[in-house]
Amino acid sequence: MISGRWRLASLSAFTFGLSLGILSLHPTAASAASPIATLDVDHDGTLDLAEAKKAASAIFNQLDKDQDSTLDLKEAGSRLSVEEFHEADLDDDKTVSRAEYLALVEKLFNTTDRDKDGTLDAKELDSKAGLALTHLIQ
Repeated sequence: MISGRWRLASLSAFTFGLSLGILSLHPTAASAASPIATLDVDHDGTLDLAEAKKAASAIFNQLDKDQDSTLDLKEAGSRLSVEEFHEADLDDDKTVSRAEYLALVEKLFNTTDRDKDGTLDAKELDSKAGLALTHLIQ
């Protein structure tokens, strides 16, 4: 039989671990660096547009459940808000094609690239546009 003390200690340890997990989900500079760690193909410590588009294309493939080369609002829902979806839907056909998705990624990349050097570092990715870009490519 498990004593009340043991249960309380176990619950406290679980709660502490859970709180650590929740804190690790908070977008910080450290978590913003994770796209660089996972997507930086040339290992230069930054993301360039080609790396971002390659990653975005893989995400697009995962989202395109019906394999019709477009995303409807339901498919894109996990990555794009309704507003972002309409912004990405350049031809207003109620779907987002791969080209439209990649155009949105490029727009966010260019907005995030504050120093206009063609690459994104961890500091740039820790901005509002950088976090939005990260959501589309990772």
